[in-house]
Amino acid sequence: MAKKVVVAYSGGLDTSYTVMYLAKEKGYEVYAACADTGGFSAEQLRTNEENAYKLGAKQYVTLDVTKEYYEKSLKYMIFGNVLRGGTYPISVSSERIFQGMAIARYAKEIGADAIAHGSTGAGNDQVRFDMTFLVMAPGTEIITLTRDRVLTRQEEVDYLNAHGFKADFAKLKYSYNVGIWGTSICGGEILDSTQGLPEEAYLKQVTRHGSEELRLTFEHGELKAVNGERYDDPIAAIRRVEEIGSAYGIGRDMHVGDTIIGIKGRVGFEAAAPALIIAAHRFLEKYTLSKWQQYWKDQVGNWYGMFLHESQYLEPVMRDIEAMLTSSQRYVNGTAILSLRPLGFSTVGVDSPDDLVKNKLGEYGETQKGWTADDAKGFIKVLSTPLRVFYNVHSEEEQL
Repeated sequence: MAKKVVVAYSGGLDTSYTVMYLAKEKGYEVYAACADTGGFSAEQLRTNEENAYKLGAKQYVTLDVTKEYYEKSLKYMIFGNVLRGGTYPISVSSERIFQGMAIARYAKEIGADAIAHGSTGAGNDQVRFDMTFLVMAPGTEIITLTRDRVLTRQEEVDYLNAHGFKADFAKLKYSYNVGIWGTSICGGEILDSTQGLPEEAYLKQVTRHGSEELRLTFEHGELKAVNGERYDDPIAAIRRVEEIGSAYGIGRDMHVGDTIIGIKGRVGFEAAAPALIIAAHRFLEKYTLSKWQQYWKDQVGNWYGMFLHESQYLEPVMRDIEAMLTSSQRYVNGTAILSLRPLGFSTVGVDSPDDLVKNKLGEYGETQKGWTADDAKGFIKVLSTPLRVFYNVHSEEEQL
């Protein structure tokens, strides 16, 4: 009886080769599973299904985990204002864990003997997939032909062509990974540390000029309305913000950071929705959270993003961080107002019932109502006590 293998199938060259090779050369019963976290169009999914059967798959399935991805991680990435290196919204990389979990569940459901994926040995995705499969599908063999056999792109193309699969896998200057939370761009000028990406490298061009206001409304930290239009589905709200922002070319940047395996990595990206949503959310929090809520949120949000990137989503502490982030959002309510322009934006203001700027104790730089002038002078004198003690003892350091 033939062994069953589930191939994490994206429709790209590496996974196409894997499906055909395992079916034709190894005699596996191949189940091609495309885990969709919001990055595939309906047309792409139809093409994936058609090609999977042409390649020799016994069964093709699309596993839609977009809602799960939002509810179990993306929501907390917004709560935590997660930007790796202060710029990168961990776009497609954060989705890999959920794609891996969906593949592992499917493999267990059909009783698969093995799981295969198309990662190379030089990147982060091999870690994300392997670790997820090891934890969620223990004992299941993991097959990685591209990594283990150190296959070149041309070798894979030649094999597919020789066996009658003529899909165009021509080497492109850039490679793209498209997801609900942004698009990563690799190749081309990115391989040269002295260069940036030209306009034509981006999938979404600047089509709108001038400026306009964008109003994003949050309830308990979750995006609920865009320019006054309410959305019950947060994914639809994110897509709407992406549509508006990408027309201005907002959210383009370059990220340089440390990979899981220890080498430096450089990636370009375009992520209008994350750029605008996180900026609006952070701006609203400045009005509605206390000083120390903001401080500690920055600390745990940074760890949350780092653990996601490093394939540690299943680490139990992540659930503890999510609980803290959720608690912090109870008063993050209101509308943040942004001004959009080509290739940029600025924050304007907020309208919130929980605005802490509006209070009965005082107006910054204007008048105090919760203390007297003598109270202020006494406070300042007490606050200065540690410094006065130090310089009283070390007078030689008074002239800095």
